[in-house]
Amino acid sequence: MAPTKTAHKTEFTTPSDRELVAVRVVDAPRTLVWDVHTKPEHVSKWMLGPEGWSMPICEIDLRPGGKWRYVYRKNDGSEQFELGGEFREIVPPERLVHTEAWGGDFAEALETLVLTEQDGRTTIRATVLFPDKAARDRAMGTGMTEGWAQSYDTLDDLLPTLVRR
Repeated sequence: MAPTKTAHKTEFTTPSDRELVAVRVVDAPRTLVWDVHTKPEHVSKWMLGPEGWSMPICEIDLRPGGKWRYVYRKNDGSEQFELGGEFREIVPPERLVHTEAWGGDFAEALETLVLTEQDGRTTIRATVLFPDKAARDRAMGTGMTEGWAQSYDTLDDLLPTLVRR
């Protein structure tokens, strides 16, 4: 009998006017979840948002002051956008803090990723701190939570393939 996959859901909350928090439990050890958040060869396979997008450019200089840059492209070539930022704090495999800029007139945000493991499962908690409520609400209005949840669904599919390595 094949093992059954535990279905998890991404929970989003707005605990303050400036914050968006995403929490997801995955069936993988924390060290692996750290790797899939910090290594380009993994990030580019799952952090894609809605179906039909790819990440042809994924650059990560994982050190305090190091930069990261993701370029997303719709598979039909009709749209493209870029995200980037700078790493502020790196505590493997539990905490990662970085800025996040979408470009244009979007405000820069600060994201804190915290990974906790219990019984072989890892809880991913990502807190995005925006400069104000308007910036948070504008970002949320882009469909970011839906794309984020879909990316974590893709991560759920990717993790078992990495555990077997």
